[in-house]
Amino acid sequence: MTTPADRAPSGPRIPEEVHRRRWAILGVLMLSLLIVVLDNSILNVAIKTISTPAPTGLGATQSQLEWAINAYTLVFAGLLFTAGLVGDRLGRKKVLIGGLVVFGIGSALAAESGSPDQLIAYRALMALGAAFVMPATLAVLMNVFERQEQPKAIGIWAGGVGLAIAIGPITGGVLLDHFWWGSVFLVNVPIVIVALGLMVWLVPDSRDPRPGRLDPVGVVLSVVGLVLLVYGIIKGGELADFTDAKVLATIAAGVVVLAGFVIYEMRTDHPSLDVTYFKNKVFSAAMAAIALVFFALMGVTFFSVFYTQSVRGYSPLQSGLLLLPLAVAQLIFAPRARLVVDRIGNKATTAGGLVLIAAMLGMFATFEADTPIWLLEVVFFLMGTGMAHIMTPTSVVIMQALPREKAGSASALSNTFRQVGGALGIAVLGSVLSTSYRNGIEGKLGALPPGLRETAGESIEATLGVAQKLGVQGKALVTPANDAFLHAMHMTALCGVGVALLGAVVTALFLPGRPSAGQQGEREQELVAAAE
Repeated sequence: MTTPADRAPSGPRIPEEVHRRRWAILGVLMLSLLIVVLDNSILNVAIKTISTPAPTGLGATQSQLEWAINAYTLVFAGLLFTAGLVGDRLGRKKVLIGGLVVFGIGSALAAESGSPDQLIAYRALMALGAAFVMPATLAVLMNVFERQEQPKAIGIWAGGVGLAIAIGPITGGVLLDHFWWGSVFLVNVPIVIVALGLMVWLVPDSRDPRPGRLDPVGVVLSVVGLVLLVYGIIKGGELADFTDAKVLATIAAGVVVLAGFVIYEMRTDHPSLDVTYFKNKVFSAAMAAIALVFFALMGVTFFSVFYTQSVRGYSPLQSGLLLLPLAVAQLIFAPRARLVVDRIGNKATTAGGLVLIAAMLGMFATFEADTPIWLLEVVFFLMGTGMAHIMTPTSVVIMQALPREKAGSASALSNTFRQVGGALGIAVLGSVLSTSYRNGIEGKLGALPPGLRETAGESIEATLGVAQKLGVQGKALVTPANDAFLHAMHMTALCGVGVALLGAVVTALFLPGRPSAGQQGEREQELVAAAE
């Protein structure tokens, strides 16, 4: 009888020429990943500037800011399934190059946006390109590294996210100090050009010998369902009323369409989302962990920018520098997280990371206008530490759960859940923030005319903008605005705590613990055989 060990290959499966330059290829892949992640981390610092009235910004409302972020994440998430399949079918290198070109064009157009609506549209175009970049980077990685080196390479790849988080806010702050707000998008263009040149030179092409068929119906259903759901959530926050008939109808329609998407995927013979993968509890728990951690983190990043810039009075550059500990922690710990997994197992590592993030979100619920800034830096560092010990082990679990030729699909699934989690985090926690703020400031705006009162109640930036226009009379609004925002931030942070703790429970229940030496050897043989 043939065993997995008998079927294991005797030598490496990667061509020697590719194997020799694998680390250089990883560097090019990380550069491609960098610009996709960099864009959102730069935007986080710039949202306050973009919310400022022209000519400094675009005068975007808080709901428009949420859409500027979510237009990117929703299109990105909705197309990742298909992008992974297209890469498997046409070749990952071709898809990478095409995605980068579209992303670069979208960035140049976004830089010249004349209104919030134009910015939202061009961000969606950028997402179209990014959707074809992200899964292809991880799929190429899985095809240039031998399995025993894959955890290390994935750890370094995950560390690239930390690098982008570090570079993004600082770069954004420098650009906003010296140039107009559109420069935070234009900076992507030269990076795209460099990445394209290196990719043509170094990166080999690969594809799935048995690619799946495309699933346009599934793509449309997933995008429409997510957009309806998120639109309803954001609209509820904007109105400070989730019982509004239009809000409830939109959210319900989104849930129904997404349910239809799942049913369709279960019945079609060429699903973009193969729901059979989720019969594996370990795979499902890893996916849930990724979605929940990004739900909490994207939400806290959204409100922390207004805390540091609007309440504390820091400039965009200073605000970007304050995020540096979050990124440094990821750079330090993401490549080393696999060593912690080897010692205590996936379950303890990932659940511990989520508990740490929950504790740090809880700290945000104690912050006031005069909290020592060093405490915020400690919180950001520990949040980055927790994130590093979630992303690396869950990414390895997900990527090694499927055969090598399905790497594009596995990467697409991972990134889809990450983006959907982040989009829902911004929508839900942003709406909690908006609703709490509006309820807290309404009683302080009675002296304003009705039209101005409505405008001033939208967000702390809107209130401070009205206060500035009113001059001396408006100074009386500043302290109530800060107090209302701090209360809203505390409520939002506590919601994030609950989400992170839910993720910790899921991973503690379903992720594997530390395997014995015999189990580890058997598992490695099974993975090698599955990759054949």
